[in-house]
Amino acid sequence: MNLKVGIIGVGHFGKNHIRCHKEGKFKLVGFYDIDKEVSDSVEKEFSIPQFLTYEALLKEVDMVDVVVPTNVHFEVAKKAILAGKHVFIEKPVTSTPDEALELKKLAIKNNVKIQVGHIERFNPAFTAIKTQINNPKFIELHRLGQFHPRNKDVPVVMDLMIHDIDIILNVVNSKVKFILSSGVPIISDTPDITNARLEFENGCIVNMTASRISLKPMRKLRLFQSDAYLSIDFLEKKSEVVRIKQVDEIPDDPFAMIMDLGEGKQKKQIFFESPDIVEINALVEELNSFYESIRNNASPVVSIDDGYKALKLANEIMEKMSSNVQ
Repeated sequence: MNLKVGIIGVGHFGKNHIRCHKEGKFKLVGFYDIDKEVSDSVEKEFSIPQFLTYEALLKEVDMVDVVVPTNVHFEVAKKAILAGKHVFIEKPVTSTPDEALELKKLAIKNNVKIQVGHIERFNPAFTAIKTQINNPKFIELHRLGQFHPRNKDVPVVMDLMIHDIDIILNVVNSKVKFILSSGVPIISDTPDITNARLEFENGCIVNMTASRISLKPMRKLRLFQSDAYLSIDFLEKKSEVVRIKQVDEIPDDPFAMIMDLGEGKQKKQIFFESPDIVEINALVEELNSFYESIRNNASPVVSIDDGYKALKLANEIMEKMSSNVQ
């Protein structure tokens, strides 16, 4: 199936999408950007045609890749859906949860698909051990970034923490029962460092920290469940599993790590696993997965429902935070 794509918005992230589409499964036919000076520069740099209007581009494509500021996601995506085009839309999906629900209704009515760009779902460090995550009890996440002026007007929850919110909602099969959050503005007018503690109905506890004023970047997850400790370094693309198994007899191995829990308790042995990580471009994988969902008429890996749920929880965290900002 030859599916044609056009990119809407070719700023910093839009250029990344151009590069990835050039090696992906969609056929890139061109782009549209409201800034003519930027458009001329990108057309020259990447040797792909610019369209002078959004409407002209829509006539030539099967799918649009929306990489514009969040405040116009809804407007841009709605126009594409009404034209019968599939939509890939960067996170957060829209400015408000109600807008996301409206896009879902329109997509169903017009028989098109929407995938939301929560790229960490395709991070090889996550996909390498996702199937081993089973009923987690406690999860801790740190997502720290260096300050970039272009992001100062975007709440850090929406810019950084929302990545981890989506991951959490994907691995914890339960509803959120309680939220406690706080934030501190340091450089900008909104919190630059935030922390959120979530309690789920099944008892799982999640602690998330996001910062955009750190000296060194960090994107780590630590997860504890009844039989294992799992860690993911999204930045370095590394994973580790520390598994605990009951043993009837102490193995004849001087290096075996045995936990003696006391008289009458069965001993346990600790095993270390480092899953093989396949080097991939997560954005290419993400876009290709959407191609396959269209081709096979299947649900996208990150659906509009997923985007809505992540956005809704992010908003709830910010609402709780507003009364605790220092």
